[in-house]
Formats: sequence, structure tokens, C-alpha cells
Amino acid sequence: MEEPHNPRGPHELDEAADVFQRLRPRLFGIAYRVLGSVSEAEDVVQDAWVRWQGTDRAVVLDPGAFLAKTTTRLAINVAQSARVRREAYVGPWLPEFVDTRTDPQVGAERGEALELAVLLVLQKLNPVERAAYVLREAFDYPYDEIAAMLQLGQANTRQLVSRARKRLSAERRDPVDATQHRRLLEAFMAAAREGDVAALENMLSADVVAYADGNGMRGVARLDVAGVGRVARISAFAKKFFPGADYAVVEANGSPAMLVAKEGRAIALMSATVGADGIDGLYWILTPEKLRAYERSAHRLTTGRR
Repeated sequence: MEEPHNPRGPHELDEAADVFQRLRPRLFGIAYRVLGSVSEAEDVVQDAWVRWQGTDRAVVLDPGAFLAKTTTRLAINVAQSARVRREAYVGPWLPEFVDTRTDPQVGAERGEALELAVLLVLQKLNPVERAAYVLREAFDYPYDEIAAMLQLGQANTRQLVSRARKRLSAERRDPVDATQHRRLLEAFMAAAREGDVAALENMLSADVVAYADGNGMRGVARLDVAGVGRVARISAFAKKFFPGADYAVVEANGSPAMLVAKEGRAIALMSATVGADGIDGLYWILTPEKLRAYERSAHRLTTGRR
């Protein structure tokens, strides 16, 4: 972390750093859920640290509340500006994955708003609605504290959370058993590696949709792909698209995911949503910057630097 000149002395700055490091997982978790981006969340947390250094900490009664508010406001600002950048994105934009093996809930009391499908729905809400839902559902903040963070009335804050809940309830499917999810993903991985179209078709839901985040990469679909036959064929193409690659099941956002790597470096990461009748959503990350963000996320708790 950057350490600008501080007239209050190095000892006080060390104490400030200790406080910040203890709260860092929570701050990252708030920013990540609001933004759906590891790299943007890292930037927000770094900005919060710089502001914390320049704050008169003697008058801060509750560092956790102060830093949560600072992080939330910064994340909302970034989310508002990110909307313009994402409009210029080539093809589907997907949230960046996080490696949740280090911190299974990414700093939250609950794992809420961590599944990829939930993050995608949250991106359809405005940034303030997202923040209200995240603070309440993932971090269990009371409504009066959320209202203060967002500079809103409590009644308005409750309404925002309620509206977000209804939106998520309408679009989110009930997850299957975790063991079944992993077993189906492993079967998918084996079939994709072998280019077995028939086997892939047997494990896909009738309304399956595949999304590929490549931001204009050559050979990557720029539109959503729907239907069992089409999704099975493009999935089987992995054998030719990733020649000589290694496949492994890893953890991303609290669920099993398929990692494709070559010479020890990630070249693709895929998460699947699974319903009662099979895989109904495939989410491919192929954009190099997003793959590097996933690799970095495993170390976010063990270092103060990006």
C-alpha cells in the first residue's frame, strides 16, 4: 500500500494500517458485489486506503462503519461511470470471477450476491439499489446504517432492498445440490475435452444459453448462444479451440467451475448454472484481463498490494 507523508508519525500509521487490513476482506466484498469486477473492486479498496490515511482518525468513532461507507460511496461512483464503458464492450459482459477458496464468502456474513447469476441480475439494477441490497443481504447491516451510508431515508432504503429482492426472486432459479452440480460439471468437462457433442447434448437443459466474454477476441461468439444443439456444438469446439490445454475443476464464486490452462496460465474459465433438468447456463470468461483478475483474487487477503 502507498504510504504518503503522515505528520502524525509512523506508529499511528501502523495502527491505521492494522485496522484497515483487518477490514479489507469486508471492504473488498462490498465493492466486488456492487461492481462485479475484481480489478475495479481492488481500485476502490486502494482508494479507500488512501482516504483512510488522510482522515483525522481521532474523530472516527467506528472505523468499520466509516470505511464501509467510504467504500460503498466509491463503488457507487465507479459503477455509475462503468456503465458507459460497458456499453462499448464487444459481446456479452460478464462479471469477473473470484477464487473463493481463500475466503468462501468474500468477507461477508453470508454468501449472498456472490453467485455469478445473481451478480448478473444485480448489474441490471441501478448502483444505489445494488449497494442497498448488498449491504443488507450479504453483510446484514441494519437499515438505519445503510440509510446513513447511502444518504437516504430509512423508508426509501427498505423500498430499494425490497425491490431488489423481488427482481432477484423473479430471475433466479433454485440451485441444485452442490454434489450434483460438481458431478455434472465434471461430466461436461470430460465431454468438452473430447469434443463429444452427443454427451454434451444429454446434460444440457432445453432452454440452455451460453455466454462468452471475450471483448472482441477472434473466434469468440459475440452474441448469446441458445438451444441444446448449438450450445453442444460450440462446447465441443473446445477441443480445437484449446489444443493441448489442461482442464481442472476449481472454485469460483462459491461454486465449481472449469479452468482451462496452458503452460500453467489460465486461458479460459467457465461457470455453469444447473437446474432440475440439467445445465441451463454456461458463462465463459476468455478475456485475458479478467482471467488475470481471477488469479489475483486468491491472494487478496495475504497482501496489502495489488
